[in-house]
Amino acid sequence: QVQLVESGGGLVQAGGSLRLSCAASGRSFSNYAMGWFRQAPGQEREFVAAISWSGGSTYYSDSVKGRFTISRDNAKNTIYLQMNTLKPEDTAVYYCAVDLTYSDYTVLPRPGGMDYWGKGTLVTVSS
Repeated sequence: QVQLVESGGGLVQAGGSLRLSCAASGRSFSNYAMGWFRQAPGQEREFVAAISWSGGSTYYSDSVKGRFTISRDNAKNTIYLQMNTLKPEDTAVYYCAVDLTYSDYTVLPRPGGMDYWGKGTLVTVSS
């Protein structure tokens, strides 16, 4: 059974940092692109960051570029999201996801194109 489990969320003050992890089990995803998405209350799920199968290519939304860093450890079947200089508008449930269609991207992925999802971890940034 495939599972993606996010961890590392919590409450942090504006300007602070958090590191999210997403551990996959049930099969290896080392050949596939993976990503992070987020959903704030009352809003649609949106793309945050993505990483190619090797980790050699990374992609970010404009709203997090320069503040967030995505990485992966294929030996551990885990991806990470280092979030620095957090802002109140970063408050959301953060989800990791796997794309079984692509190992890398030429266009940014959309939520509808991902195949497996975790249940999410809540990040709350206070002002």
